[in-house]
Amino acid sequence: MSSNGIPQNPTASNIVSLLPKFTDDDSDLRYMSVNDLYIILTIASNTLFTSDQSTCARVIDALLKLLDDRNGDVQSQAIKCLGPLAAKLPTQLLFPLIEKLSMLKPENSLDSSIPSTSLRALVSSFPRPIPGVAPSKPTQDAYAAISKVLIPRLVGYIVVPHGIKGLPDPPPGMLAIDPRLGADTDALDVLIEVIRCFGSMLLDLEKLAFQKKILEILKDDRTGNVTKKKAVTATSLLVIHMTDSQLSTFIKNMKDAFQRGRLQRRILITVLGSLARFIPQRLGQHLEALTPFIFKALSKAEFDEGLMEINEDGSLDPTKEEVKEAALITLECFLSSCSSEMRVYTNDVIDSSLRYVKYSPSLTTGEDDEVVDRTQSSEDDEGDIDDAENSDMEDEDFEEEGGMSDDDDASWKIRRCAAKVLYTLIMTRASGDLLETGILYEKVAPVLIKCFQEREENVRLEVLSAMTALIKKTGEGASKLSIVVDDEGYASGSSTSKTRKRRRSGSDASMFDAPATSTSKELTSPAQSPSPISNAQADLARLRPSIVQAAAKLLRSNSLPTKQATTTLLHDVVVIQNGSLNEQLGQIIDPILDYIKTPGTSGATSATTGTSGAFPATSVSLRIEALRLVGAICETHVAKAISPYVGKIIPSLIKAANDKYFKISSEAVHVLERLIEVLTPPRSAGMEDKFKAYLSSIFDAIVDRVSANDTDLEVRQQAIHALGTFLARSSRTSKIEILPVTKRSKALDILHDRLKSEITRVESVQAIDTLAISLADKDELKETWVRNVALELAGQLRKSDRTLRDTSLKALKHLVAKTTVINKLNEETVRALVQMLLPLLDPRSLSLLGLTLEVITDLVQRSSKVVVTEDFNNALCRIVVVPLSDNVLDALLTLVATVGATGAGKPLMQNLLKDVGVTGDPAIVGAAIGTLLVSGESTVGIHINDFINELHTAPDDGRKCLALSVLGEAGLRLGSSSPLQPNVFADHFRSKSTLVPRAAAVGLGRAGAGNPSTYLPMILSAMNKRGNTQYLLLHSIKEVLQYASKKGTDISNYTEEIWTKLLSVSEMEDNKVLAAECIGRLISIEPRKYFPMLQTYLKDPKPLVRGMVMQAVRYAFTDQNEEFDRILKPLLVGVLTTMLNDTSLENRRLALTTLNSATLNKSAIIVHHLSQLLPLVIRESIPNPSLMREVQMGPFKHKVDDGLEIRKSAYETLNTLMNSAFSRMNSIDLYDRVTAGLDDEHEIKILCNLMITKLMGLAREETARRLDSIAERFQAILAFKPKENAVKQEIEKAQEASKGVLRVTIRLHHAFAGASNGAVGGQIQCLIWRGYWEWVGKEMKSQLQSMEMEIKSEAT
Repeated sequence: MSSNGIPQNPTASNIVSLLPKFTDDDSDLRYMSVNDLYIILTIASNTLFTSDQSTCARVIDALLKLLDDRNGDVQSQAIKCLGPLAAKLPTQLLFPLIEKLSMLKPENSLDSSIPSTSLRALVSSFPRPIPGVAPSKPTQDAYAAISKVLIPRLVGYIVVPHGIKGLPDPPPGMLAIDPRLGADTDALDVLIEVIRCFGSMLLDLEKLAFQKKILEILKDDRTGNVTKKKAVTATSLLVIHMTDSQLSTFIKNMKDAFQRGRLQRRILITVLGSLARFIPQRLGQHLEALTPFIFKALSKAEFDEGLMEINEDGSLDPTKEEVKEAALITLECFLSSCSSEMRVYTNDVIDSSLRYVKYSPSLTTGEDDEVVDRTQSSEDDEGDIDDAENSDMEDEDFEEEGGMSDDDDASWKIRRCAAKVLYTLIMTRASGDLLETGILYEKVAPVLIKCFQEREENVRLEVLSAMTALIKKTGEGASKLSIVVDDEGYASGSSTSKTRKRRRSGSDASMFDAPATSTSKELTSPAQSPSPISNAQADLARLRPSIVQAAAKLLRSNSLPTKQATTTLLHDVVVIQNGSLNEQLGQIIDPILDYIKTPGTSGATSATTGTSGAFPATSVSLRIEALRLVGAICETHVAKAISPYVGKIIPSLIKAANDKYFKISSEAVHVLERLIEVLTPPRSAGMEDKFKAYLSSIFDAIVDRVSANDTDLEVRQQAIHALGTFLARSSRTSKIEILPVTKRSKALDILHDRLKSEITRVESVQAIDTLAISLADKDELKETWVRNVALELAGQLRKSDRTLRDTSLKALKHLVAKTTVINKLNEETVRALVQMLLPLLDPRSLSLLGLTLEVITDLVQRSSKVVVTEDFNNALCRIVVVPLSDNVLDALLTLVATVGATGAGKPLMQNLLKDVGVTGDPAIVGAAIGTLLVSGESTVGIHINDFINELHTAPDDGRKCLALSVLGEAGLRLGSSSPLQPNVFADHFRSKSTLVPRAAAVGLGRAGAGNPSTYLPMILSAMNKRGNTQYLLLHSIKEVLQYASKKGTDISNYTEEIWTKLLSVSEMEDNKVLAAECIGRLISIEPRKYFPMLQTYLKDPKPLVRGMVMQAVRYAFTDQNEEFDRILKPLLVGVLTTMLNDTSLENRRLALTTLNSATLNKSAIIVHHLSQLLPLVIRESIPNPSLMREVQMGPFKHKVDDGLEIRKSAYETLNTLMNSAFSRMNSIDLYDRVTAGLDDEHEIKILCNLMITKLMGLAREETARRLDSIAERFQAILAFKPKENAVKQEIEKAQEASKGVLRVTIRLHHAFAGASNGAVGGQIQCLIWRGYWEWVGKEMKSQLQSMEMEIKSEAT
């Protein structure tokens, strides 16, 4: 028994004992008794009243009386009991309970909403239907009670007869309109709850009845705005469950009611906006009939008509103003929810929003009036930024000088809505669309800049938000700084900031995601005038002076949100334009430094909220924004431009670095690090003496932050990083000693000391790495320091922290790469280093293998006798037997060559021949032996003739292949001095083995790459032979071309003949792919000559030839050649366009793979021409019915889709383009194809799942808008069940598809947690997604939990 006397398994008798207490005069006793009843009903079994219905009836009557109790707490507790009671009630008692609640009329209570609240609590407690799952018996019983009792009580008549005759008519409906008060808002709450919980089960007659009642309420003039808003919500929920024909009828009825004058235009427009949020996909097809209502309300004619009314009587019609506001809100909803369908109305949207973003009837007399009429200073004052009287934007400056009363003018709401429309337009249509056409900078941006001087703060913040969004969209994918977004809210409190005379709600300066630190490590000075890399960048550059000039005025405002929003905007301009504010820094630097110096308190907080606000604007967050702006200026501007302000900047930064708020201090130290780069060579070349004193004060401040005991950990870590940068940039590369030897020695000792600390180890390693990279050839480090640090770095390689291991190995590599450093390592240190490095020579740790080989190579050069031991040789032998990437193989061969050159290669050669031999890949083992053979010469104890003899005497093919590989590598490295003749390899072309001829061909090519004058004539002359010899020789030519391209070998005397031979042999089907690869490599060697020639073959009448050309171009893209890129740039788009329009289906597929390769390797060329190429790719992703056919296979018909392969290639190309150039793609078009792909074949579904996972981060807002359509397709995939006679492959595909969908579902659920509650961001409703998530959680609970665990394990 519990502490309150209630047994663990209560019975009806326990409830009977409570009934007398419900009528006690003591309200506390009544409350406690009802609370006990609630506990009993919650923990009791569902059979509580099965055999005692009389007690159940008594409980119902008692609760009905308690609902009319004089005490509000008792009433609330009684309402809580209704939910658990409904779960225990017999079905036959549920009907009278609902009827009695609907007829309840409170007599003692002052709260008239108790009956409706009780009904809502009851309905919400019922088991509700889940989409895709048949309703359970309790759900059906609950709906039956609602249908038979509650719905007739709501509408006032029996909607569905249910076969019972002679029933009396129900009393007047709860939704009936009172002649005096209008509709009951509480009854609408009940209606909303019924639709929300049981909308999917409603019959058509019930939907129609609700529809009629809602329309009556919307039409009624006596009903208040609050009630009508609830009616709009009920409408939006109801249409979700309407069929397409019912929806069309409903929209038609709405239009007819408006046209007959029975429905206000504001109500119609509001309903349309709400529908756009709830059913965007379905409403899109009706936009053509609906948008005229919106645009008419925002038309030029109505704009002028409103101004004329003001001129006549000096007042505004509030109803018309509300219509304009509602129209703009609905227009924003259309843009965000039906982006694709709204494209045709782009010009109308822009014209309407620009018309009303400068709408101020109290000050203007026409649309064309300058926005400056409502600004704070005249045009004559704009140039005098420093004049306090003209530039200080005090709050009083925003007040009107005459005209309409300030309290009467609500036009600011319309201007704010118009600014939001522009913001939404920019966010949904900028990338890959309106930015490319230039319309945003041509028409929208100039107006936004003028509106910076808007007198209303809420409107001004929305304007700044829209302009910042445009700037960010311009810079997506083009910014030269690496920006980290920090969405954490900083210190805030309850104190109020400086207030305005009239405070508006709805906007906030914190609407911007605050960009954080940059991680650029460039040592060179940035370009003073970077060339715009796109048309949008050029447009932004053209408007940049106007933006900065207008923003400079806002920086002197007293409004905290405005200051922060303006600072963020300027930061984005600086970052995206890569500086270029040399002439305008003087306008902004002083107020920005004032922000940094002004001590902030956590209580100085703005309470406003903006379009994209993540956290409130505070004095602390403003200082951080100001610091980030100064950091961006330092990183992107030349020293000459910054030098006039250094004397002001440094004291402000040092003061901020010692601030008590760790985020401010950390950011200040980071900016000091950026400033160090400005004040040191090479960026300050010739000005070192001028900046020496400044650098000394910076050094002292950084050392203090590193050493002080009270320094926060994050600040200390940032200071260590800055100290490493200081040491690196003050290296002795100039005549002036920037940092004295004593201070330098002190800083190095600090780094060594911090390297030993667990909490600052990673940052110390990174600082040492930065220092090592920048070390000059002069002797700057002490021997003791070098040895201790090297050993400490090597010691970290045993730690489990992967980041620490990687950074330590890189730092060690850069350290020992310097001659002056490695010479300070004695044999004892080298031996200790090798012992710690050898465990990393493990085939299982390939990620560190390449760097480890490079470090050991440097150590071999320092002391080969110490390094080259038996353990070392054994470790190398373990490596050569596993597959290696090209980079690792090159590092391995460099190490082997170094060992041979030092004369210590004989033991290694013996190990390779005896212990490895033919057990590994002959190509890798042969390359290592051949390299060692040439570099070690006579010291290795083996001669090249030994391997020639091996070719003739070896009893098995493995040894012959190894010998051929060794000879090929030796011939490559010996070059013209090689004694090998071509016939040594060519004689083995006729071998009956399947392996030896191929090894001979590769060996011939490698040897030929080293000595082309000897080998190429023989290879080319033998190309005339048909059959297998010709195919093998293509392998030889491939090797020659590959190494000629890589090493720069001169083969110009033979390229014409190679070109001719390759074209002739490429017409054979067996040779096509290999010949195409050879042609591609030849093009990369001499692009100016052969690429134009290759273009002519794209018009060849033979599809086979055109296909070969496409493959050749694809292979050519893999080489990184600057000359090739210059030649390719003006030709590539035309070539790709021709390919993608080829008449051959297979060739178009090859063209897509070529574009895929170009995107991966030449994205800088491709990205600016996506507007031409992307439509061609999207065209191929659409299923073509003409390529689908049925094939008779015995008694069965099998569907064959000839277009599947090209669609797969199209989706693969879209995926690659998304990774490389998403900022240039229109997310709407892309998502259309991704969601359509979820209905396609299995392979395409898998690709689309991958793309959705990426789009969650790349296009978060568009992903939120698509959640419902994704949910519908995901549910279809999960609900699919293979047939009983399905083959194993079909079953496995279905299982794989389900796992992929569940994986993406979980990621979407985590990314959009609010979607499970039916909404994301308050603008987009996701009811279908919510239903889908509930369905998955119930029907696939175990699979969902298993996938959750799998995702978590992958993350760790």
